[in-house]
Amino acid sequence: MKRLLKLIAILFFASLAVWFLAPVGSGQVREPKASEKFKNIKVLREMPADQLGKAMNMMSASLGVDCGFCHISGSEDFEKDGNEHKDVTREMISMTFDINKRYFEGRPVINCNTCHNGMPMPKATFPLAPLTRLPRLLQPVAKPDVEGILDRYLEATGGREAAAKMTSRIVTALRLEPDGKTVEPETIWQKGGKSRTETRYGDYVVTEVYDGRLSMKFGGGEEIGLKADEADEIRREALVFGQPDLRRSFGVFEYHSLDRVDGREVHVVKATDGTGAETLLHFDVESGLLVRRRASVPTVFGDFVTQMDYADYKVFRGVKFPTTVRFAVPGIYWTRKISDIRVNAEVPDSKFGK
Repeated sequence: MKRLLKLIAILFFASLAVWFLAPVGSGQVREPKASEKFKNIKVLREMPADQLGKAMNMMSASLGVDCGFCHISGSEDFEKDGNEHKDVTREMISMTFDINKRYFEGRPVINCNTCHNGMPMPKATFPLAPLTRLPRLLQPVAKPDVEGILDRYLEATGGREAAAKMTSRIVTALRLEPDGKTVEPETIWQKGGKSRTETRYGDYVVTEVYDGRLSMKFGGGEEIGLKADEADEIRREALVFGQPDLRRSFGVFEYHSLDRVDGREVHVVKATDGTGAETLLHFDVESGLLVRRRASVPTVFGDFVTQMDYADYKVFRGVKFPTTVRFAVPGIYWTRKISDIRVNAEVPDSKFGK
């Protein structure tokens, strides 16, 4: 079971794409319901089948448990019954849906995490010590100029002239797992808006490619079918990471709000690129640097959030890059530690093909 759970954590989108998700086809009229595609679905029958993987991750994160908490331990047949936790979970999901229907017009306001907060059993006790809360931020009366925020980021990373001289890069990094001990080597090639990332788990290599138009993913040399939001995420990371001039990556920017990240004030800018997908970019008010990117996909349990935190900026050939990138999705977290970036290194176009 541990080997199975580790593989799920390593591949995440790859494994869920195989087990839970169907490849997108241009002739696809609608995504089948979960009850039409999977066995023994008793409560989530009307949910789109492509949400099942995300729903499992959201429940896992909400309770701080792994698959074996509800599913038969040691079995890859997730539809099997026999674990009482699965029966209780079905009752809790029905209760949650009923609360949302009664009091929130069916909107997914209440979910597992509302009560569990990362614990298998909700706590009935109350905090006895006063909670330390930062004062609520007052939103600016006049929205800050988005063009000014983007210009400041460009200058903070080295300026327009240095950015114009950067045509390609090869990034050497290590992926650090949540235990703080397990690491896997990563290499990223980028050129002209295209990107290729290889992560090595021993002899098994996971590859993500954005060729400037399409996103692709491979595991052990075999192509993995991607849903639209998964392909969007690969594309967004390629367009944002290490791009000093974000105007080349997005078409429309809109000021969203003033917020905090790790106690520091940030300007939040909503960016769209013509596909309908939205990205929230968080820029540190003091330094001007990009410190967070968030993308959300709606599900029956609320938004499934993918978040990247960028930190430890260092200068490579006149351009500042974040050398620590923390990735987070519900239930799965990892950190990329960058050791070297070779700016304007030779990167063949073949790197961005199949």
